[in-house]
Amino acid sequence: MPDTAGLIRGLSGMLAKGFIVVATDYPGLGTSGIHPYLIGESEGRAVLDSVRAARDIPDSGASDRFAVWGHSQGGHAALYTGELAARYAPDLKLVGVAAAAPATYLVELFDTDKMTATGNDLTAMALLSWVSLEDISVTSVVEPAAMPAFERTARDCIESVAQFEAIEKAEKPLQSEQFLKIDPSEVEPWRGIMERNSPGQSPAGAPVFIAQGTADTTVRPDITKRFGEALCAQGVRVSFVELPGVTHTFAARDSAGAAINWMVERFRGAPARSDCER
Repeated sequence: MPDTAGLIRGLSGMLAKGFIVVATDYPGLGTSGIHPYLIGESEGRAVLDSVRAARDIPDSGASDRFAVWGHSQGGHAALYTGELAARYAPDLKLVGVAAAAPATYLVELFDTDKMTATGNDLTAMALLSWVSLEDISVTSVVEPAAMPAFERTARDCIESVAQFEAIEKAEKPLQSEQFLKIDPSEVEPWRGIMERNSPGQSPAGAPVFIAQGTADTTVRPDITKRFGEALCAQGVRVSFVELPGVTHTFAARDSAGAAINWMVERFRGAPARSDCER
């Protein structure tokens, strides 16, 4: 990508507020090996390591305090960063977790997305990661006729609208009835992997900001809402921003301003507003 920093929604606004911004590219991206896609522990550690790296750069000015902001898979990573921070990085001080259209309950998300083009894309990416992690032959889950299209799709990236359109063309042969031999959301070990990598099973670690578009057909609004309600039931202070008519692609773009203002307040030490019903 010619401008990886430009992929960070709200970057200019964060810099204008005096934030020091660092982003991880996760293990397996740009290096040999398979990226552990939607594996929460791996994502959270990678984010926390990137904060440490920024702090340790001479004269960076970075402190031990940080907030985390992510969209989609990045939202999944942000939520896991909050859950892992106290255990994995007690040297850092997390002030807030902000996520736009985050992947949360993976079994439900995979189930609602199947039979869709985007669902096939994300399923292919996840399965390539998971067969490697579990040391299982991909032929146990992917139909032989779909293997070439599966390989192309699973090794691609979605970083822009143009890439999303390109990957949709590559995905067309992945029709659900001929793509998979099984439904991974219903069969082990896949279901267990999804359950283990769904956030919300450990304390959130900090106040949480969640933005969700109402027109999102990839991360369904009702699933995100239920996740937010579950956090509220745990006693987490949750700020929930609904984005009327906004799709998955633009959830971070359209909520970045609100997320930045929320993070400013967390750095200031102000009590976090909560939209949880009392």
